Amino acid sequence: MNAGDELLTMQLSEITIPNCKHYLSKQLEWLQDGFDKRLAVTELVKARAAQLDNLLTQIWQHFELNRRSDLSLIAVGGYGRGELHPKSDIDILILIPTTLDAHTQQQLSDFITFLWDIKLDVGQSVRTLSECLELGKQDITIATNLIESRLITGNEPLYHQLSEQVNSELFWPIADFFRAKQAEQQNRHSHYKDSAYSLEPDLKANPGGLRDIQTIAWVAGKHFGSSELKALAEHGFLTDSEYQELEDCRDFLWRVRFALHLQLNKADNRLLFDRQLSVAKAMGYEGERNEPVEQLMKQFFQTVRRVSELNEMLLQLFNEAILGNTAIDVRQLNRNFILRGTLIDSCDNHLFANHPEQILEMFLLIADNEQINGVYSSTLRQLREALRQQDGYLEEYELCRKKFRQLVKHPHICGLAITLMHRYGVLAAYFPAWNRIVGQMQFDLFHAYPVDEHTHRLIKHIHDYPRQEFHQSFPLASEIYSRLERPDLLLLAALFHDIAKGRHGDHSELGAIEAEAFCLHHGFSKPSARTVSWLVKNHLVMSVTAQRRDIYDPDVVSEFAQLVRDERHLDMLFCLTVADICATNDEVWNSWKGALMRELYQATLKALRRGLENPVDLRGLVRDKQHNAMELLLVRGFSKQQIDSIWRRFRVDYFLRHTPEQIAWHSEYLWGHSNDQPLVLVSRRSSRGGTEIFIYNRDIPHLFASVANEMEQKNLNIHDAQIMSSRDGYVLDTFIVLEPDGTPITPERQHLIKESLITMLHFGRPATLEPRPLSRQIKQFSVSTHVEFLPTRGNRTLMELITLDRPGLLASVGAVLQSLNYSIQGSKITTIGERAEDLFIISKEDRTRLNQQEQQQLKALLEQRLDQEVRSQTR
Repeated sequence: MNAGDELLTMQLSEITIPNCKHYLSKQLEWLQDGFDKRLAVTELVKARAAQLDNLLTQIWQHFELNRRSDLSLIAVGGYGRGELHPKSDIDILILIPTTLDAHTQQQLSDFITFLWDIKLDVGQSVRTLSECLELGKQDITIATNLIESRLITGNEPLYHQLSEQVNSELFWPIADFFRAKQAEQQNRHSHYKDSAYSLEPDLKANPGGLRDIQTIAWVAGKHFGSSELKALAEHGFLTDSEYQELEDCRDFLWRVRFALHLQLNKADNRLLFDRQLSVAKAMGYEGERNEPVEQLMKQFFQTVRRVSELNEMLLQLFNEAILGNTAIDVRQLNRNFILRGTLIDSCDNHLFANHPEQILEMFLLIADNEQINGVYSSTLRQLREALRQQDGYLEEYELCRKKFRQLVKHPHICGLAITLMHRYGVLAAYFPAWNRIVGQMQFDLFHAYPVDEHTHRLIKHIHDYPRQEFHQSFPLASEIYSRLERPDLLLLAALFHDIAKGRHGDHSELGAIEAEAFCLHHGFSKPSARTVSWLVKNHLVMSVTAQRRDIYDPDVVSEFAQLVRDERHLDMLFCLTVADICATNDEVWNSWKGALMRELYQATLKALRRGLENPVDLRGLVRDKQHNAMELLLVRGFSKQQIDSIWRRFRVDYFLRHTPEQIAWHSEYLWGHSNDQPLVLVSRRSSRGGTEIFIYNRDIPHLFASVANEMEQKNLNIHDAQIMSSRDGYVLDTFIVLEPDGTPITPERQHLIKESLITMLHFGRPATLEPRPLSRQIKQFSVSTHVEFLPTRGNRTLMELITLDRPGLLASVGAVLQSLNYSIQGSKITTIGERAEDLFIISKEDRTRLNQQEQQQLKALLEQRLDQEVRSQTR
């Protein structure tokens, strides 16, 4: 650190705001240079603390506070540990003996103001010894900061009084301290939903992050009298290799945090998408596009998993050593395992090394016994060592394959057993395909977790199907799952559905090949292996069909039914698809998606039972809908003549694409309505998972674009649109909309939205198409606009649009179509993270389909305009 010695000396005459700012700037340059030269991060964080010690001491003297012999300037928190990252808070305590005179108060005020003026992020407190002790006893966070305190300058005896008091057993008894720190960690973990696998993690607070390491150090410091991690090894709580592993994990996380802080203007420990590439490159990861980020995050997720394991093991040991919670209730499970309270423990310290199949036997016992809620610390240590020393993969042993088959078929495998197998790296040690996806990033805003954690969560959703609370939210999936003959095949498909993510090629195709080979290798029959392979290959088809295709088109349903072939495949694919959608992130599932999935399932089930050789009778379907709608209207007092006078203006397509209830609802309000005025209806009840808005108005230019823009201004998300026209030039448009949180429009907002749409339609206000800035997250992604025309029969053209999702997109699409005099007959709006994947049903003015030349013209215009808008919004 000699290279930085010149930064540790300043003369009193140099203490001015500009000079101190210059000094801090030089500090930062030196830290950046040291990081680039790959100096040890432990040296860098300690050097920054030493540099701040020097500066604060000089400023303390500049304000003549050193002349007061009864004051102490003390570093607390991370600064107290002598560890400061470039943008870390600088927490200081000014310890005073009694109340201060006015002159000293002014000196301290000037001192603190000066620190703020030179742009130090200072957290300060001015307290007496008794105040420190009183507040520390009330608040574990304050107590911890005081325990970590360190004298910078000032009265040493006063500081030593504080140190002796806060480190005494009377201040915070070790048992109380340990319980408080355990509760603190549990609360912090629950804030992150007990997951270490966020794609935008907080390096400090995330489960498995730096705070988990610090929690261990705090407890060790209180228990052993030393917060150095090495004390854990010296007292036998860690082996030498485990101690080195914990230090390596801390140093890696420190290095990531240090690199992050060097990129920022103010303190923040969140590794957000827009920061990850620069951090990865600063740490020396190389490659094209997202490859550096992929390498960084893979190592990050592997590191936090290791920290979580060591944290769990050590807290167990502390629980016994500090609280004396050694299980008295010990009983034999079999000749190799015992149940120690609620923790499973092995009877032989070399069991897993000598008999690797017993690793899987342990998880069979966990699946068998609801009383087991974890693995005992010594067995966890043995498991970690055995997995690290294992030559090859566990699946290479026949006895392991036999146990794995038993696990897959166990009715409770998807509970705690699979969670612990994932958490402790057993799945990664079992077969190489899983090992490749551990920590595998997914570069989008749709998936909230890396591939392995997403798959684990999918399996947990399958496990939840039979639960009563899950049945209330997913009744159809729960009902179907309860009648599956082979849930083990569904589990295998879940395990492999994304197994080929991160490789070149179609991950569904590649995963299907691996899944079939795995099943055959494990003794499953060829038909079973083919079923699993089929589910993996087609695991996205039902979601795509429901959300991005016109499922009210009988041809779409027929094509999907031909793919699934029978009810057995349909049932398994439905259960897999619902769990897959739910496992992507906690916000993606909503009642709209549920309604689409349910409608597609029921329509496909009807097609299969009717027989694929028997197509839908469209004329008969229209007659049935008209009959049922008429009965509803007759009950409401309408005559057949009144109903006929309304319906004769409607085209056949209107009746095909609306339910009898919708037809009756529209007709009731259309009768007697003046054609000179727009009609807007907003459903009071949820319709297909959202709020239905019906618009009747004379067809005007840019109508779809204007309506889309108006709804966007009201912060509504359009998920479906049926755009139709009557025989006499009026539009009959139906929109299904949701609030941003995926719920229907609240009753309080319905009137406001209705009135704003009527006003817009009445005055014919054109769409406002000025581009708005993209969000921070969206800016990090590049999605080139792609337009594709799908095969179809009839007079309509199906256009699929993939582009970057952003404000004003639908209005822009509508404006382009309007400029060519093309009409939108319907649309399906799907947002998948940062990607908009929308389906538009369009036709020309004469209600015919677009020819090939017209399609190419539209494709060129849309791609050019939408990509140009993105470029202008990202500048």
